[in-house]
Amino acid sequence: FPVTILDACSRFLDFALKPDDIGTIALKLQNAKFCRVRFCPVCQWRRSLMWRARFFKALPNILRDYPTARFIFLTLTVKNCPLSELRDTLVWMNKAWVLLTKKKEFPALGFVKTVEVTKAEDGYAHPHFHVILMVKDSYFKRGYISQAKWTELWQQTLRVNYTPIVNVKAIKPPKNVKAYEGSALDAAIIAALCETLKYSVKENDLIMDAAWLAELTRQLHKTRAISLGGVFRQYLSDAEPENLIDTDISDDDPSSESDPRIWFGWREMVQRYVKIADNESHHQQGDG
Repeated sequence: FPVTILDACSRFLDFALKPDDIGTIALKLQNAKFCRVRFCPVCQWRRSLMWRARFFKALPNILRDYPTARFIFLTLTVKNCPLSELRDTLVWMNKAWVLLTKKKEFPALGFVKTVEVTKAEDGYAHPHFHVILMVKDSYFKRGYISQAKWTELWQQTLRVNYTPIVNVKAIKPPKNVKAYEGSALDAAIIAALCETLKYSVKENDLIMDAAWLAELTRQLHKTRAISLGGVFRQYLSDAEPENLIDTDISDDDPSSESDPRIWFGWREMVQRYVKIADNESHHQQGDG
């Protein structure tokens, strides 16, 4: 079922032709038939663009209100589990995460947490969390948590008798790197957000085993891939993006019906998109 739906995803693309400030013509997606299956590689990519756009819009306000804040990238793992137990494993991990956030040592003013699931060689699932934490500038002087301590805290909240793999590192801006699009945003924070808000399942794990994909879809049905906490909730919503079309960070010149249009359709025999005629496009348009 999910494989059939994925196969029909984004086979029709409708673009408006928009000139930029210097007259260069750019393509702006107006319509497409997206399948919206959670693990569709195309739809995952579009959702990640939407999440990034949300954060890019919110970050100037966050950094304005917390100009001295620092950021940490944290990865939390558990032992691999049978795919049939993935849903229960994630419930358990999320409960452990809530307990972790309630510990007195937890330093974050705000955080964004994403779930990633990769496929192990033996067919087991490898679920893990990627988290960006915003902390006070004083964190690195008072209240600093080492990687060993993070590991201990995660093990305690998981209540396991093995040592889980944990990785933590400070997000540091590279020297002589211009801020994102000339704003005050830190280039390193942008890079970390892009890494965190990527796919929840790698494409290769999806295309190699249809049965694995079907069970993965069943296991993760109506579960959350991304969640926010702390002060981040004051600046942006963590509702799942519904609009997969408009992923622009800002759009001061939205497209209109009068803009020139161009249409592309996927052709299986040549394995690429080809331009299609106006009359053919009317038979293929969807609601995105």
